[in-house]
Amino acid sequence: MKPKISTPGFFLRRYPSSPAHVIRRHYVSTSSPFKQRRPWLRVAVVTIAATGLGAYVRSRQENQSTTLNPLSFTPYSLISKEPVSSSGSIFTLKAPRPDSDNERVYEETWETGIWSVMFKQPQLQIGRDYTPLPPLLTEDGDEATLRFYIRRDPFGEMSRYLHGLEMGATVEMRGPQIECEIPEDTQRILFIAGGTGIAPALQAGHTLLRRTNEVHKPTIHILWANRRRDDCAGGHNNSTMTSTSQRSWFSRFVGSSTTSPAVVENDSSSPSSPSLVVKELEALRSQYPEQVTVDYFVDEENTFIGKKEILNFAKCTSLQQTPKRNMILVSGPEGFISYMAGPKVWAQGMELQGSLQGIIKELNLHEWMIWKL
Repeated sequence: MKPKISTPGFFLRRYPSSPAHVIRRHYVSTSSPFKQRRPWLRVAVVTIAATGLGAYVRSRQENQSTTLNPLSFTPYSLISKEPVSSSGSIFTLKAPRPDSDNERVYEETWETGIWSVMFKQPQLQIGRDYTPLPPLLTEDGDEATLRFYIRRDPFGEMSRYLHGLEMGATVEMRGPQIECEIPEDTQRILFIAGGTGIAPALQAGHTLLRRTNEVHKPTIHILWANRRRDDCAGGHNNSTMTSTSQRSWFSRFVGSSTTSPAVVENDSSSPSSPSLVVKELEALRSQYPEQVTVDYFVDEENTFIGKKEILNFAKCTSLQQTPKRNMILVSGPEGFISYMAGPKVWAQGMELQGSLQGIIKELNLHEWMIWKL
């Protein structure tokens, strides 16, 4: 509300029955006493108005909901930034104050499937979607926090902005946005992940495996490809051996070739200290030993995800007599997704799945539902 400012005729209107000269008679001076007092009055009025406006703004801020929602950006505080490798870190963000509604929002989305939120870069007014990591199994239940695996991209405006933030900085986010629903009757998921695409893979495992009971024991097999070993340091394959391919998905787009096919022993040469993401994968595998399997692929070691690695898991379902819902999910850089299953397309202002292409199309896996993230 615009504050009311007193006018010079204020005192005259206070005494409408008194002649003007009577009022002036009480202020005999060589200079007008009204003009002398008016600056003090203005200061008082402005001070009162500013105080009231400040109280109003603070009241609005205090009453503003800190619940994550898809319509407006909610401010979170950066409370932790833990390096995963030389190129990526896990960011932990916390809502400015406890809000019980956040627990409800998170729980509903975890039960539904894979979801993301949009971060805002305030200087350039641009946004980018990021996938939250599921809660740690050892976490004490701080429902006000969300964690994100974010790679440092020297050419990415949002990535550079986020990695340049100091502790306590504010990050605005909007969401959640459901990227892929995982139906209740899903029995098997084959997740093909490239780089930070492991975040939705962990989400899928979190959602799927929490449905485990005595009669329903769903399984997930994760194929995780990285360019360098330090991105998945300490990861050990469930498969005893992993064959190389002639070309990686990355070489297909940059035109470089790799060495000829060979057989590489399980990654025993990898560093003994696992990265934070590998630790989370191992914790999931430890909690569900018969339901989670993971294989790691590293470009610099000439191990790549090929048709054989996909078929090793996908074709085993043909032995099942009872039809089950099976899903193949692909997540990672655009080139990785295009190589595996074909590119997504934009139409009428929306990102659509597009036709199935890539090496998955060549495998004719008709009994599987395939989704690109």
